[in-house]
Amino acid sequence: MPSERQLSEVLREFARTLVTDFPIQGILDHLVQSIVEVLPITGAGMALMAPGSGPRYVAASDADALRFEQLQSELGEGPCFVAYETGESVVAADLRTEPRFPTFVPRALEAGLAAVFTFPLRSGSEQLGALDLYRTTPGCMDSAAMDAAQTLADVAAAYVINAQARSDLRDSSDRSRETALHDALTGLPNRILLLERLEHAVLRGRRSGKLAAVLFADLDRFKLVNDLYGHGVGDELLVAVTERLSAVVRPGDTLARLSGDEFVVLCEDLDDADQAGVIATRIGDAIAAPFILSCAEVVMTASVGIAVSGRGSQPSEQLLHNADTAMYQAKRKGGARHQVIDLREQHLADERVSLERDLRGASERDELRMEYQPIVETGTGRILGVEALLRWAHPSRGAVSPSVLVPIAERSGLITEIGRWVLERACADRSRWQRSRHSADLSISVNVSAHQLMSHNYVPTVAAVLAETGTDPRLLTLEVTESVFVQDSERALVVLNELKRLGVRLALDDFGTGYSSLNYLHRFPIDIVKIDQTFVADLGHDPASHAIVASVVELAHMLGMSVVAEGVETAEQHERLATLACDACQGFYFARPISAGDVDAMTQHRGTDLTLHLPALASVS
Repeated sequence: MPSERQLSEVLREFARTLVTDFPIQGILDHLVQSIVEVLPITGAGMALMAPGSGPRYVAASDADALRFEQLQSELGEGPCFVAYETGESVVAADLRTEPRFPTFVPRALEAGLAAVFTFPLRSGSEQLGALDLYRTTPGCMDSAAMDAAQTLADVAAAYVINAQARSDLRDSSDRSRETALHDALTGLPNRILLLERLEHAVLRGRRSGKLAAVLFADLDRFKLVNDLYGHGVGDELLVAVTERLSAVVRPGDTLARLSGDEFVVLCEDLDDADQAGVIATRIGDAIAAPFILSCAEVVMTASVGIAVSGRGSQPSEQLLHNADTAMYQAKRKGGARHQVIDLREQHLADERVSLERDLRGASERDELRMEYQPIVETGTGRILGVEALLRWAHPSRGAVSPSVLVPIAERSGLITEIGRWVLERACADRSRWQRSRHSADLSISVNVSAHQLMSHNYVPTVAAVLAETGTDPRLLTLEVTESVFVQDSERALVVLNELKRLGVRLALDDFGTGYSSLNYLHRFPIDIVKIDQTFVADLGHDPASHAIVASVVELAHMLGMSVVAEGVETAEQHERLATLACDACQGFYFARPISAGDVDAMTQHRGTDLTLHLPALASVS
């Protein structure tokens, strides 16, 4: 029988095994070797079993023990099966007289086995398997050895349970990681896994000198499929797209789905950027073929953005962002194409985003200011009014052109806020001038964007500003362009009529540059038509421009409207406009835009004679 010291050593060895990360098979192999060292046996075997099946794991101390384990498994008969099924130990001290295993015994005796002592591996009421102790000579083991064997079997069972729990935890962790790194619908890698692979690809490219490319593909008009057929069909389409893209990418490339209808292909080991374009063409062709879905045939196209890693350092996130940006550049060009990122276009887009951010709060920081350009009577040069012009003095970029400022304000939703600021400032300046008897009838013109005009509270805003500043509405002219009529002519008609009821005047600005529909002049309550400077510039050497200006002036007068010519820069243009009976002019020939303070100085300097003697003053002092 084993000594107490030997048994303690084995148990300590078991304990050390418990805290290791050995797989189950490794634990079983280790345990059977230790058991042979302390018990009066020639070999040991262990089998883990499950209901309705043979042993799942088999371990043996030597080749003979393994043969005996395999023999039981092969025959489906032997002591291990009985111990597993009954939960009781099985003693076969002399196989020559053992009647319970008629098939197993002859084969075992032939292989040199003489006795078997088997102990169940159990955890509570749960049966795990069996521990077989083999001897090549017949005879019983004493009770102490039997007790020690059962103790070792029980301890081994506990360690197997522990190992199984660790294995299950690893499996669960692996499944969780697999789920966390893959898209649930398509099974493709998701953004997290893509970025991991992209990071490795960029690093490998730096070492090898090869290029990595990211191709960002977005389905054109995918939302329409969801809207027409439902999200179930949309998901079916995404799975079909996955199958097609998987068929056209190269072995070793990574195809990922980020979200919605966005797919990304990571291509590695490219010799030059042109290879990425070839792959993008294959992607576009694959998507373009009709998809036969469960309830519809769908024709799709894709916009593909391409970004290629340089041979220097570039963050993987930036590479993905560049490909995304290139995809949107492709969409802006109509879609159904691929586009290598245009860094110049992206720089301009970044500039617009930066300006949009800086524009917020610009009025509170006193970066916005107003300038005023005089509008003069064509025949006399008398100042009839001024046009308010918005200026933005950016603290680091300097003056920002209105052609840049206004679109940014419209896209960012700031146009209403800024438009009100312009109206308030212009009317406040006008009210100050109105207190001077020399400029009591000086009118002011303010430009209004289509976004402002169509906002739900524009008319109440104008009424409130007029009241707050004490401005005579007859001296306020609101200038709109033809775009307001094209956008929503019925709504525009309602708003313009409401403004007329406030008493303000309305001007149609830049006439001739848009659709120039004469129907606008007939339907809408316009008081003033402003001829665009492109026609004025060609007066004197372009008969067509002369004819257009003459016709506009004549038609406007017939409809009871006055005409202002913009962009007058020469004496010849002024003279011809006077000949055509154009009512008023504005432009650099008369005066450049000036500050509100300069308007104050001009009205005080000239007293009752608000006439610009030509050529215009170089300065007002």
